[in-house]
Formats: sequence, C-alpha cells, structure tokens
Amino acid sequence: MAGHASGDQGVGVPRAAIGPPRFIGRDGELDALRSALTSGTAVVLIEGEAGIGKSRLLAEFLETTQILETTQAGGASSRTLVAVCPPFRRPHTLGALVDALRQSTDKVAGLGLSPLAGALRPLFPEWAAELPAAPEPVEDATAVRHRLFGALCELLDRTGVTVLAVEDAHCADEATLEFLLFLCARRTRRISVIVTYRPEDLPEDSAVRRLSSLSAPSTTRLRIALGPLDVAATAGLVSSMLAGAQVSPEFAQFLHQRTDGVPLAVEESVRLMGDRADLARRDGAWVRREIEDIDVPATIRDAVLERFHRTSPATRTLLEAAAVLTDPSTVGLLLAVSALGEEDAQAALEEAVGTRLLTEGRRDLLAFGHVLAGRAVYESIPAVRRRTMHRRAGVSLRDVSPPPLAQLARHFRAAGDTQDWSTYAEQAADLALASGDDATAAGLLGELITEVRLPGATVVRLARKVRLTAPEDSDRIQDLIRSLRTVLAEQQLGDRGEAEVRAELGRLELLVENIAAGRKELERAVPHLSHDPVAAAQAMIVLGWAIGEPVPNETSLYWLRQAAEMIALPMPEKDRNRLRVNRAVGLLTLGEQEGWAEVARIPWDAPHTAEHLGIANNHYNVGVMALQWGHYDLARRHLASARELAERHPYQRHLTLALAAEAGLDWATGRWDGLAERLHGIVEVAAGAATSHLEVRLTSHLLAAARGDRPTAEQGLSAVLAGSGEAPGCALAAAAALAAMALADGDVDRALMLSQEPLDLVTGNGMWLSAVDLVPVRIEALIASGSAGDIEARQLVRGFSEWLRGRDVPVARAALAWCRALLAQARGEHERAAALCARAALLWDALPRPYAASAARERQAACLSACDRRESALPLLEQVLAEYRELGADADAVRIAAALRAQGVDAARPRPARRGYGDRLSPRELEVAGLVIGGRTNRDIGEVLYLSPRTVARHLDSAMRKLGVSSRTALAVRLVELGLGPAS
Repeated sequence: MAGHASGDQGVGVPRAAIGPPRFIGRDGELDALRSALTSGTAVVLIEGEAGIGKSRLLAEFLETTQILETTQAGGASSRTLVAVCPPFRRPHTLGALVDALRQSTDKVAGLGLSPLAGALRPLFPEWAAELPAAPEPVEDATAVRHRLFGALCELLDRTGVTVLAVEDAHCADEATLEFLLFLCARRTRRISVIVTYRPEDLPEDSAVRRLSSLSAPSTTRLRIALGPLDVAATAGLVSSMLAGAQVSPEFAQFLHQRTDGVPLAVEESVRLMGDRADLARRDGAWVRREIEDIDVPATIRDAVLERFHRTSPATRTLLEAAAVLTDPSTVGLLLAVSALGEEDAQAALEEAVGTRLLTEGRRDLLAFGHVLAGRAVYESIPAVRRRTMHRRAGVSLRDVSPPPLAQLARHFRAAGDTQDWSTYAEQAADLALASGDDATAAGLLGELITEVRLPGATVVRLARKVRLTAPEDSDRIQDLIRSLRTVLAEQQLGDRGEAEVRAELGRLELLVENIAAGRKELERAVPHLSHDPVAAAQAMIVLGWAIGEPVPNETSLYWLRQAAEMIALPMPEKDRNRLRVNRAVGLLTLGEQEGWAEVARIPWDAPHTAEHLGIANNHYNVGVMALQWGHYDLARRHLASARELAERHPYQRHLTLALAAEAGLDWATGRWDGLAERLHGIVEVAAGAATSHLEVRLTSHLLAAARGDRPTAEQGLSAVLAGSGEAPGCALAAAAALAAMALADGDVDRALMLSQEPLDLVTGNGMWLSAVDLVPVRIEALIASGSAGDIEARQLVRGFSEWLRGRDVPVARAALAWCRALLAQARGEHERAAALCARAALLWDALPRPYAASAARERQAACLSACDRRESALPLLEQVLAEYRELGADADAVRIAAALRAQGVDAARPRPARRGYGDRLSPRELEVAGLVIGGRTNRDIGEVLYLSPRTVARHLDSAMRKLGVSSRTALAVRLVELGLGPAS
C-alpha cells in the first residue's frame, strides 16, 4: 500500500487500501447472543438505530457459531434461516419469510408434509405439484392466517430450521409479525427466534414488543440494545479498515464527534475521505490532512451521496436502478432497469461493487450494503427518470415466475401506469387475503379506491374486499368514505348500484362510529337491495342492533323482523345460518324471547371443515348471549364448543374470544381459583383483538376490586371505561363498578355522574339486559341523593319491571328483586327489604352467581338488624363471611369480620368447613345437579367444573338428600319442578 514514508505532509490512501471493517466493540453482546442460542430455545430481540450494527452482530454470530447448516447429534438437520424485511411502503404478505424459504429450499416433495401444507399454495405457486391439495376455503381471515401459520411451522420443522432470524422487523408486514407471535407461542417443537429492529420505527402496539412475553416459560429471553461505539472502538473500527494501521487519537476523536460513533456512519465517512484523498499517513499513523479544510459529513446520507456522485455516470445509473428495485437483484435485472449498454455495464458493475456501495449476497444477487444508502440514492433521482426506471422494472418483473405481485404493483404505481397498477394491486390484495393478511390487502385496495378514478361497480367490488376495523384503521376508512361519496356524487349508478355503494358506505361509517350517518345510508340502501337478500338482510340486522346511540326499541325490532323475511329467501345455507345468529343476537340483546326460537333453528354441525369456523362463531355468539341472560350452564356448553372448535382447527381469534368469555363466566359463577393467572395469560394473547382484550381487562379489574386491590381496580376500570367505544357492555359494567366504589366512599355525586350517561343509553334503546349491574347501583345512588332522587329511582325500577314483564331473563329477575329491596329499605320497610334480599339471594344462587348472592345476604342481615332481629342477623352475617372467604373476596371478608367483631363475635377464628346452606342447595350443588339434567356422567361433570368424580358424587348425594330424592332421574325432575334447571 502507498504512504509508508513518514513526513509532515504524508501520502493519501488509495481506494483499494480501504477494506471492510472488522467486528469491533460488540464482544459482550456476541457472547450473550451465543449463550442464549446455545443453551436451548431462545427469543432474542436486537434493537438499535439505523447503522448501529444489528445485522453485523447477527452475521458475526452466524459465522462464528456452528449453527448454520450443521448436523445435530443423531443426524437431525439443524440450520438457521435468515429473512430480511425490505423497506417497502407496502410490504408483501410474509414476503421476507417466503423469499428466504424459497431460496433455501429447492424441493418439498420428499419432506413428508401433512395435508395442512396445502395452505402454502398461494405463497409458493411454483411448488404446487409437490404440495398437498389446497384445503377447503374458509371466509374468516384469521382462520386462513392461522391455518397458513401452522403449515409454515411444519415446513420450518421439516426443513430442519432451528433458528429463524428476521432482520429489520420494523419493515415487516403484519402477517410476518403475527407469524412470529404464533411461532413463539407454540408449545410443540420449538424454534429459536432472533429479531432485529429499530425501536424508533416500531408502533407502540407492535407485535415485536410482545414476542418475548408470549414465549414458553422454558425459553431463554434476551433483549440486546446496541448503542454507539466509544472513541476507542471507533479508532479500532477505522484501523481495521486500514489494514490494522494505527489511527491518531486526534483523528479518532474527530471522527467520533462527527459520526456519533454509529458504525455505518464511521465506515461511510472513512470511505468518502479515502475517495477524496482526505486521509494521510504521518509518523506511522493515519491522520486527516488539514483539520480546517476537511468537512466530514455529519449524516450517512451526505456521505453516501458524495461517494455516489464521485462515481462514473454509468455507475450512477446502475446504482439508481438498484435503488429503484430495492430488493437484492440479478445482474440482468439491474441492467434492464438501468438500460446500460454492454460496453458500459461491466465497468459500472465493477466500480459499484468496488466502492462497496453495492454488495454481492446470496445467489450472486446485488443490493446496497445498507438500506439507508439505497434510500439516499433513490431520493436523489429526478422524478422523470425515476418513473422511467420504475416502468422498466415493472416490465422486466412481469416475466418472473412466480410474479412478485406487490413489487409489480409498487413499480407501476410509481411509474404512473394506472391500468397495470390496478391489475397487480388487486392480484396482490387477493393473495394477501388468501394468506389472511387483511392489513396489506386493505392498504393495496385502499390506495386504488382513493387515488384512482374507477367505475362505481369496480369501487364497490374492491371496497367489499377491504376488511377493516376501527379505530386502528380510522384514517384509511375515512379515505374510503370520501371516495365512495365522490362516486355517488359524480357517477350515474342506477338504483341497484347506488344501493350497493350506500350499503358499503353505511358499514364504513358505523366502523368509525358515525352512527347516524351510517344508519342513514343503510336505510337508503335497503329498499333497492332486494336483488341481494344476503346484503339486504345484513343491512336490516345492523339497523336492528341497538348500538352507539339511543334507538327506540320498536325501531330495532322492526328491522330485525324485516330481516327474517329476507333470510327466508333462497341463499347459501352458510349465509343463512350466519344471518340467523346475527339476528338472534340482535333480538337477545333487546331481551326478546324470540331470539331463542331463532337459536333453535341453527344447525350445530357441518359436513365441511370450511364451515367449522362459522359454527365456532355461532357457538360463541350464543354463549355470550346465554351469559348475559343468566343461562350460565347453556353459556358454558356453547363457549366450550366454540373453544374446542377454535383449538382443533385452529382459529386463534375465536379461541381468544371464547377464552375471554369463559373467564367472564367464571367470574360471574364464582370460579375464582386460578382465574387471575389465566386472565394474565389471556391478556397477552388478546392484545391484538380490541374487544377481547377489553373484556379480559374488565374481568381482571373486577376480580382485583373484590380481592381488595382497590387502586389497581379503579385505575384499570377507568381505562376500560375510556376505551370501550367498541364494547358498550364493557362500558356499562365498568361504570357500574366504579359507581359502586364511589358509593362505598360516600361520593354520591361521582356515582351519579358515572351512571348517568350509560343509563341514558339503556333507557333510550331498551338495552336493559346489559344494565343488570348498573341499574341497582344507579338506584342506590339516587336514593342517597335525596327525595328527588328517590322519585327517579322508583321510576327507574318501574321501567325495569315493565321491560322484564313476560320475559324469562334469570339475571334480570334477580336484579329486579335486588332493586325492590333497595327501595323498601330506603322507605324504612326493613322486614320487607330483608325478604326481598333473601329472594334476590335465592335467585342469584340458582344461576349461580355467588358473589351477588352473598352481597344480597349481607344487606339482608343489615335489614334484620334494623328490625332488632340480631339473633337472625348475626348467623347470616357469619355465613356471608364464610362465603366471601371461600370465594376469595378478601376486601369484603375483612369488612364483615370487622362488623362481626363489633357485635362481639369472634370472626377471626378459622372454621373447619364452610357454613352449611341448611335445606337449600349450595351454588356448587346447583351447578352439579343442573348438569345431571343434560344426562352427563360424573366424569363429564367433573371435566366441565374442574372437579374430581368423587367430589361430584359428594355434591350429588347432598343435593338428593336435601331435595328428598334417591335417584339422578328424580333429582332432574325435581330441579325442573322447582324452576332451578338450566334454561334451554
């Protein structure tokens, strides 16, 4: 190398003397990574800003640790698969993973894949002849996605992958991140996962942040946060690029200040200085020529662009082509996009690689050494030339097999070619939908709808493909709404076409909670949708749902009954069954017994696997309504069926919904043992599903309140109330619990404030069913507020009673008895109030809902004390204390124990067993006996209630003794006679 002589001025360094940097300053992080990955299954997150060395750390690990393409003991293949997520504006569904598998796996015919692998066909069309047949189609995107995820896991397992590394996860599509969650949560064969990402580019709710929390307890979890190099490490990095020669402390300090110790910035700056001959060797050390004269760029962008402009015109054109393509590309593709002649091409390639702006990767593909370098060059390309290059890229990629649809859509969009953009964007969206990637599909189609002037029929067709949910996609939904309104204003669509646009417009308006606007569009659409009974019935059912704002009960019922006429018309059975369930939910939400008749017409089996998702969804919806009505045994059966179907297929979203609802049922029925731990686990899984997440948090905070953790409960319930726009039932329950806390503190005004708005919604749209917890709290607050409030409380009870007349709603009957007890107590009618409390407790017991029953008995004891019936009140209060203790309602138990001690009763003495219920069945005995009616064996009952068969037998013997019967059949008959059997 030149420059060996020492002297004052020194000699500049030629470009060839600057080599690639060695791995410097990350030994501790490398050791930690090795330790995690060689000690078993691990999930490792490597984070840091652009250019900080995340990819280099991963590469060094792979090069120095014998994991890549090795063989484990026993001959099993073991290797690492590296997937790099490109910085596309609209990333391809599972693109990084698919490309990595495609490049690393030539054939799949001999892998022994199961029929599940047929789900891989949309992603790997070139393997169609080797893959099993495609599975039966399902409509639910989550089901599609999770079936695909299972197939991908199987492919990884069969190809011997033991470590999956995903680079630049901040650029990953949603499906890739969901797959990583799926992979980390697996309990079967485990694959270690390494993920690199820029934390500043991750959304707050990114799935990347949940990866380690979802992994199995035995998995090693490691998070490595890479920071800048210090001055010494900066000097070492520069020295390694200059063949190990010494770097002057002055130069190292200067360079560190200008680059902030970011390795990529250091490397690019050294290369730029070498290009400009700004480096010199003096007295055996590399230095800068003149401190005052050398202006080293402070940003990577400036360094890259200055190096870029120092290359030849042909090389610059080639680099621009690489920047336009973004992905690692073949030489042929680069030359096609650059349009260079053969004479210039070879020299340009050599110079681009020689400057290390382009690097050669796997399979001789060329790409920028760092994504920021490519982006800097891309943004410098004049707009006209950029469009031309995108056009060439699109034309060249058309012949690739399989066609890279998302890239084709991107290139033709950037080229301004609307027709080809539309074609490939829709095809890419269809592929995304087939893979369960709704987000990518919505982005591709949303851009078409909002940016291209399309015919109205095309807009409707595309909009129907878009599956969006508020509030996450509210901006995109608003764009679609504006586009559809433009279509209505500017195009002649005819009655049918206009109705289809308005129906879609109404759906979108409702998603962003523009309830009045949404209802108006649906009402205008319905008269002209008779040609499409499914769409007409769905619009009518949505109009019949009491959501968002007060709608008269009669209006809701009108639309739900109109929908019944549409459902009777010819249509596919799966659509008919889905509409029946939706209509039943609308009726049952209003407390209409007619809804159960609709449920009775729903089939609960299906000949095809593809229909099982619909059956699972039906079970879930019916189970939730049974839970709201207080038919708890029926709820448990349907929710268990939904969970079993979701686990078997698997449908992760529906599994989460079922688990959340079952947790709410366990809260209501007093199955609190281990519930807090289960809720914690469900919260993690449900983080991506807004409604389920809210329901689980609600249950968790209600449990915390009962167990005495008041600060956590109050803060959590307030958050649920604030975020419950999509789940009005959660809002009502949270408001009721918070108002009850306010009453316990003597803050009547706050209790009234918390309960006012939810109650207005209830009375406005007749949703009394969802207010069975709110109404009693509101009545108690009104009574406490004074005489005017007492009048309003009586009116409220009257309205509740009138709504309940003629309806068999067990939970509402119990709540009404409780409300009447509160009014009687307020009037000083303590004997009557005690009797009403006892009736409420009996009705709660029959459900069973033990916590509410104990609260009713607690107030019954207070009323008895007010009648000077201390001999009856104290034993009852002791029973309540035992019940609270058995439930785990610690805060209530402490309060009752204090009250008993004040009466001279030793409440602190532990009791050998729970106080008996006399001749009444205990809540657990009612549960066990109720299941006998369904013909279940002791073992079946034990599995449902998590009891041993011996414990079930003990409860049955006790129930038969109390009811004076000697057989299971007689017990079932007696329960039905008493009205204590499960509702059907």
